[in-house]
Amino acid sequence: MITLYTWSTPNGRKVSIMLEECGLRYRVKPVDITQGEQLKPEFVAINPNAKIPAIVDNEGPDGWPITLFESGAILLYLAAKTGKFLPAHDRGKYEAMQWLMFQMGGVGPMFGQTHHFLRFAPEPLPYAIKRYSTETARLYAVLDKRLGESEFLASEYSIADMATFPWVARHEWQKIDLADYPGVRRWYETIAARPGVERGMMIPK
Repeated sequence: MITLYTWSTPNGRKVSIMLEECGLRYRVKPVDITQGEQLKPEFVAINPNAKIPAIVDNEGPDGWPITLFESGAILLYLAAKTGKFLPAHDRGKYEAMQWLMFQMGGVGPMFGQTHHFLRFAPEPLPYAIKRYSTETARLYAVLDKRLGESEFLASEYSIADMATFPWVARHEWQKIDLADYPGVRRWYETIAARPGVERGMMIPK
C-alpha cells in the first residue's frame, strides 16, 4: 500500500493522477497547507523540505518501505515500479524526461509565481505581474508549438503530460485564454477526458 501525502495543488495532483492512471492501491493523507500542516514535525520527518506531495511505499524496490518527496521524482519512481507511462525505448524515455524537467524547472515555478502575484499578493506589484505573466505566456507558446506537432509532449502519453496538465488546468488563474494556444487546448481537452485524470484531479477532496 502506498500512502500519499497531498493537498489540492497542481504538484499534489500530478501524483494522484499517476496513481489513478496506474491503478495502484493507495490511501490519502491530506496535508492542509493553508493551515501550515506541512510544517508539523511528523510531516517534516517524511519530507524535510516541508512541501507536498510525498509518498511512503511499504513495498519499495528492495522489498522495504521507501519514502519519497518531489513530485517529479515520485512520478519517475511510480513509472519504474509499474512499467507504465514512460516509454520503454531510450529515445522516447529521454524525450518524456526532457518535458518532465521542462515542467519542473519552468512551467511549475513560473506559473506558480504568476498565481501568487495575480491572486495572493497583499498588494498589486506591476513589475512582478508583468515579469511572470510574460514568462508564462512564453512557456505556453513553447508548449503550443510542441503540441501542434505531437499528440502528447513525448511520443506517447506519459508522466510529462500528467505533470503539466494540473498547471494548465489553472490557466484562468494565469489569465491565459487557451483559444490563443490551439495545440495546448486540443491536448488539454484530450487529457481532461481521461477517467484516471478526472479522478486524480479530485484528490484529496
